[in-house]
Formats: sequence, C-alpha cells, structure tokens
Amino acid sequence: MTKGNKNRPIGLYQQYSANIKFVMMVLSVAVITLSLPKQARFKYEYEKGKVWMQKDLISPYNFPINKTNAEIEKSQAEILKSVLPVYQNDLRVASRQLETFTSDFNLRWDNAAVDDKLKPEYLAIGTRILKEIYQRGISTLSKKYQQNNANYNFTLLTNNVAKQLNTADIFTIEQASRFAEDEVNKTGLKNKAWLIDLLQDHLQSNYIYDDRLTDKLETEALSNISTTRGMVQKGELIVANGSVITGEIYQKLESLRETYEQDAKIIGDKRMILLGQFLLVGLVVTLLMVFLYLFRKDIFGDNRLISLILLVITIMLVALSWAIKLKIPNLYYIPYCIVPIIIRILFDTRLALNIHLLVVLIAGFFVPNSFEFAVIQITAGMVAIYSIKNLVKREQFLTSALLILLNYFVAYLGISLIRVGTLTDIEWLNFVPFIFSVLLSLLAYPLIYAFERMFGVVSDITMIELTNTNSKLLRELSYKAPGTFQHSLQVANLAEAAIFKIGGNALLVRAGALYHDIGKMENPQYFIENQNKGSNPHDKLSYEQSAQIIIRHVHKGIEMARRNHLPEVIVDFIRTHHGNTRVDYFYQSFLKNFPEKLVDENIFRYPGPIPFSKETAVLMLADSVEAASRSIKEPTAQSLSDLVDRIVDYKLEQGQLNDSDITLKDIETIKVIFKNMLIGIYHVRIDYAAAEK
Repeated sequence: MTKGNKNRPIGLYQQYSANIKFVMMVLSVAVITLSLPKQARFKYEYEKGKVWMQKDLISPYNFPINKTNAEIEKSQAEILKSVLPVYQNDLRVASRQLETFTSDFNLRWDNAAVDDKLKPEYLAIGTRILKEIYQRGISTLSKKYQQNNANYNFTLLTNNVAKQLNTADIFTIEQASRFAEDEVNKTGLKNKAWLIDLLQDHLQSNYIYDDRLTDKLETEALSNISTTRGMVQKGELIVANGSVITGEIYQKLESLRETYEQDAKIIGDKRMILLGQFLLVGLVVTLLMVFLYLFRKDIFGDNRLISLILLVITIMLVALSWAIKLKIPNLYYIPYCIVPIIIRILFDTRLALNIHLLVVLIAGFFVPNSFEFAVIQITAGMVAIYSIKNLVKREQFLTSALLILLNYFVAYLGISLIRVGTLTDIEWLNFVPFIFSVLLSLLAYPLIYAFERMFGVVSDITMIELTNTNSKLLRELSYKAPGTFQHSLQVANLAEAAIFKIGGNALLVRAGALYHDIGKMENPQYFIENQNKGSNPHDKLSYEQSAQIIIRHVHKGIEMARRNHLPEVIVDFIRTHHGNTRVDYFYQSFLKNFPEKLVDENIFRYPGPIPFSKETAVLMLADSVEAASRSIKEPTAQSLSDLVDRIVDYKLEQGQLNDSDITLKDIETIKVIFKNMLIGIYHVRIDYAAAEK
C-alpha cells in the first residue's frame, strides 16, 4: 500500500493525484485512438452459410463483384500458361566454338594416326556436324516449365526477332553429344573416336534462358488480369431478409463492403472517424475507471497500479492495430489471452474479466467477423482466468495454456460446423494461428515478472516463492530463533484458515505471517518462545529497557525485510501486527513495582500503524491468540475458548481494528476458526458430559 507524505495537505494531494489519473487516461485513449486504422466501418455483419436477419439489402450504387482468391489464382495460372519462356540465341557461341574447333582439330591431327590426305575430309565432316547442331540449337530445359518431363513451347529471340519453338526441336547437351557420335559413325571413317571427343568438347548451350525478360512478361500479363467479374446495378437486390448467405451472395456483400470502405477513404472526413474512435475508446476506458472506483478503490487510489493497467491495455490494442495495418495473414496469431492472464495474476479475477471484455469490445469493432472474434476471444479469456483462479503451482501455467487451446479448438470447430455444415470441408490449417497464439501467451509469465519489478506489484507467483520455508530469510529465522519460527508457522496456519473462511488473500496472509517476526532474530533470547527454562535475560534489565527491546523487533523486522527486498505488502504485516498496543506485561509490572512514579506510556507502546486491511487485521488476531495460548499450562476447550474471546474483544476495545474493513460477522467467524484449530493443536478432548450439564 502506498502512503503519501503526511506533511502534504490532503486536499492538494488528492487533487494532484486525480489530475495524474486524468492525464494517464487521456494519454492512453489518445495513443490507442491514433494507432487504430482510420477507415469507416461497414455497418453489416455477415457470415457465409448463415441466414440474413437484416431487412432486404438493396444496392445503393453500381459496384463490381470481386473475384474470390480461388478464382484469381485460377486466372493467374491460366494466364501464366499463355506466357512462353524467352530464350536468347547467342550467335557468338556457335562462331566461337567453330573457330576453336578448327584450331583444336589441327593440334590433334598429328596424333590421330590418319593419312594426311584425309585431313580435309575429316575437318569438313566435323565442321558440318557442328554447324548442324548449333543451327538446330542447344539449351538446358527448365524444370519450372516442364510438366511430367514433357517438352514445352518457348520464344527464341535472334537479334530481337522472335520465333516460337518447342524444346523437342532443339538439343540438350546430352542429345547433341549423341547426335555428333551418330553422325560420325554414319560416315564410315576409320580411327574416328578422337573426332567424336573433339566435337563433344565443343558443345555449349547457345539458346540461353532469359529469366528477367520472362519475369517481366509474366508480371505484365498478371497485371492485366481482371479482379472482378460482373457488376451489381444500383437498386438491385443483393440479399433478401431470411435468405441464406450463399457463396455468390457472400462475394457480393464482400464487394459492397470493400467498395464502401474505399469510398469512405476518399470522401470521408478522417477527423470525424478519429473523433468517433476517441469517443468509443474513451467510453471504454471511463467504464474501467468507474469499475475501479466502485469496486476496487484500493487500485483506483494508486496511480502506479492505474498506470500498469492502462499500459497493458494500450500495448495490446496498439499491437492489434499494428497487425491490421501490416495485414498479417491471420489476426488470431495475436495472443489476446496475455491481458487477462497478466491482470488475473497481478490483481484478481473480477478485474481481469472486466478488462478482457472491454479490450475485446474495442478490438471487435475493427477486426473482420467481429461477432466470431468476440465469441472466440471472450470464451478463451474466461478459460484463461478461471484456470488460474487459485495459482499454487507453476504447472498451472501449462494446464492453463492447454485449456485455452482446447477452448479455441471447440469454438473454431463449432463456428466452422455452423458455417460449412460438414467436417470434411473444415479448413484445419486455419487453426494453426490459434496454436501460435497460445504459445505466445506463455510470454505473459516473464512479462509478469517485469511488471512486478517496474511497478512494485506482487503476484501470487511471488507469494508462492516467499512462502517457501527454505528461502534464505526464513531458513535464517529457523536457525537463530527456532521458537519464533515455530510460532510463525502456527500463526500462518491460523490466519490462513480464518482469511480463507471470511474471504481474502490467503496466500498474502500466509506470507505476511511467516515474516512478521523476523526482527526477533536480532535478540532471539529476549523472547519467551526462544528461552530455555530458568534463563531470562530480562531479569537484568529495567522494565523500560525490556519493553524497548520487545518493541524494537518491529523496527528491525522492517529493516531486514527491506534489506532483503521483500515487497512492501509484506512489510505492512510487520509494521501492523502489534498496531499501537502496549507491551502490557512490562507496563503492568512497572505500575505494580513503582506506583509512586509517573510513567510515559509511549515507552511501552508499539509505534503502529494499526491494521488497515482485512488480511493485516486477521494476522494481528492470530498472532496474539497463538502467543497467548502458549501461556496456558493445561489447556482445555473452555480455557482456549475464553482466551480467544478475551483477546479478540480486547483488540476491539483498543480500536485496533477500526481501520480494517472487517465486520463483526467476520470476527465471530474468526473466533470459531481459532477455537477449533487451537483445540486441534493442543489435542484437547471436549468434555461432552460437562457440556450437556
């Protein structure tokens, strides 16, 4: 709990705090509004396969019917088939290879072991074969255009003159090699192997695939594809009331929506759209603040917590706007359940559900199929909140993720069945974004840690870690002051049982109880639960000194807690567990032994403050009752009952519970819990016969 400066005028502080709240609200609304897509919203919601429940929809103007994605893809495939790949005829390849063939022929002839008279004949045959090959052409076939290893047509450019050919009419390197071998064999020449090798060495592709020109032609062809088919005339009936929205009607509605939104971009006033968004977001944020004011005044009064809540909401909605502007494949990739998980763990179930509903309401106004979106995300958020209602183990995070995924699956399956009416036509690949969303939702847990550090909030996860008795501070307490440690454990059990019954944060109470007396580690022997029989160091001290040593354990506890970075909510238990009561044993002893002396009562009184919450009040009562019960030599059910009544009534008379929001009914419930638990602790048998008398 955050405290203000006591010297500051209360009215001025409250006004200053209210101004900060207002500034944070306006800033959050402004950031969200500026990030949202600035376009008019089509007023009709519709889904394929559902019944049109609105009045008859008449076309307000002429507009084209857009093709579906499947139709566009089909048109693209057909147009690409009509665009032939382009090959360039590189005339330099044939010329260069013929020249090098002649020079290489002369070099090899001397080793050919052939009569020199036959040299012209061999050269002429080789040159002829090579010319035939390059005249027909050599190229490498492209797998991109081959289907089932079949040949394909292509355009050949020779000096910018186009000619259509088929790959069956030209050679590959392998085919040209075989052709050269066959042609040489037909001549009947002797000692011809070297000529075949020489020809094969001078084979090179001269028809070169021009990918840049081909891609350019394909792009130009695709750009000319029409994305529309037919027109809807002004005054034409698009869909009648009670009609089922078929695929054709759905496409007309989609076309009308896109035309409407495009027209709104051109002729609509963006300032008016901005104003509408500001009013909508402002309304939602105002409702949230009203909820906090009415039901969570503790949060409403803490600007630090308000800023945390507004930051989480703003980040989520800005991320949604960013995703819409980037046109990601599916908006369900966004982990919407992060918000309710973070708010639930840092605050409570009611606030988490309220904020999640408000965030989904804003998001639903800007996403397609908003009703479907709202159903899926609201149910997923509810599952996320309910699955971590009582967080006691980290395994619940994984369980929660699996339950969220199961909810997504059931919701997606249900909506798909309503839409298509059959399992076989459900597009299961569209469920993949939900899996990613759930995985990304696990990022909530490191974010929770970051928010705790940034804003000083304590989550249930931190409380679980604090209540581990093997933690450094509690282990030190068990070594230095074992009696105090056992006392703290018993107080934790009493307080936790009581707060669970009357309603409150049981985990917080347990953590506060375990640490409330850590200050006794400084001088453990001065506290009766740590003393050996026959040894009491107070015998050597004055009553004032003894009282100050006892009182000082509160100050030392606060110092130790802050030195060990315990949260302030735990420090509050240390500060308040004695309130501003007196150390009555030493006070009464002083009055008895020095009746003639004036006494400064403040020397014997704890500094306070008194408990200011239900949890701190319960701890005070449990601490006093448990400590007092140890003084009963032979506890009975009646003596324990009287003890509980006496101590609780005394705290009430002293006004120690005035600032806590605890009721008289709660106090009676607490008494019953304490009595039953103490009877169990001391193994007291109830004398039923005496009770009947």
